[in-house]
Amino acid sequence: MLNRDKVKQTIDRLPEVFTVEQVIEELLVLNKIEEGLRDIEEGRVYTTDQIKQELKAWLR
Repeated sequence: MLNRDKVKQTIDRLPEVFTVEQVIEELLVLNKIEEGLRDIEEGRVYTTDQIKQELKAWLR
């Protein structure tokens, strides 16, 4: 979950003039990063070998 400080920091990095779409895109990226970090903390990750096995199955 995002917090107000992270959202403010993200908005502060935008140029002086920006579109709503730019804000939304930045917040979506920030949210995905936060989700990924949470997944890592909770052990929801795959090893390189696991990914290679999945790719082999998909590419058959």
